[in-house]
Amino acid sequence: MSLFSSGVSDTAKRTALRAGLTSGELQRWPGAFSPLAAKLIADIGFDGVYVSGAVLAADLGLPDIGLTTLSEVTTRAGSIARATDLPTLADADTGFGEPMSAARTVAALEDAGLAGLHLEDQVNPKRCGHLDGKDVVPTEVMLKRLRAAVAARRDPDFVICARTDARGIEGFDAAVDRAKAYADAGADLIFTEALTDLGEFEKFRKAVDVPLLANMTEFGKSELITAGQLRDVGYNVVIYPVTTLRIAMGAVESGLREILTEGTQAGLLDGMQHRSRLYELLRYAEYNDFDSELFNFTLADGA
Repeated sequence: MSLFSSGVSDTAKRTALRAGLTSGELQRWPGAFSPLAAKLIADIGFDGVYVSGAVLAADLGLPDIGLTTLSEVTTRAGSIARATDLPTLADADTGFGEPMSAARTVAALEDAGLAGLHLEDQVNPKRCGHLDGKDVVPTEVMLKRLRAAVAARRDPDFVICARTDARGIEGFDAAVDRAKAYADAGADLIFTEALTDLGEFEKFRKAVDVPLLANMTEFGKSELITAGQLRDVGYNVVIYPVTTLRIAMGAVESGLREILTEGTQAGLLDGMQHRSRLYELLRYAEYNDFDSELFNFTLADGA
């Protein structure tokens, strides 16, 4: 890892992502709400980083209903991707338009250093995948999005993942049919939203012969399944999209309430990340060494 950006090329990250999908090992990708959170994900030893559209919207103070723009997603996702040597997959919603905008989205996120993205088959404006009131576009419309995205890809290792929200609208079998059609259109990875329990995940795995992504988001329609269980039924990737934001915001709210009532943060210190740990993640000492090496001269007497 370099001081000012990732020490691994974009191409190498995409190659690593591709290798992970075919490794037989479950790839675990927590969501990062910031570049600093991404650094912690990498430091702890996960396999990749995920950028959630819901998290990005929430961090901007917005609901997850398609209000964020391509430029906002590209800027934040690019900053997160550059923060570590891990591959980063970004949520690109519905591609921000039809279907030429989906092609532009691929180009923008490739340029920003992402290793891949996922596009979904919801109707615009989209909704959170674990809420009711969603609708999906006809399969052929989604196929146009995907074909445009695949055609726009310049790096063949850039991963295009297709997400279907059909399970909660059209049923399980329809979601399977859509997944197969999306794979035939060039999707490298399939993300089926809102499967209910381990039995459905296993049934879906048996029905679809392409790499699969499982979404383990909290408080949603899916049972929280362990990484070991998902590995055993043959899933390739699991994401924890909103977990870090929920942990952080829960702690922030609790802490702010204590400061308001107690008049001090003294009782919160044991639960805080220490300054030394923050500096370790940020590599303060290495920046200081870099700076010292640049300015290691002395002025001559009388100068």
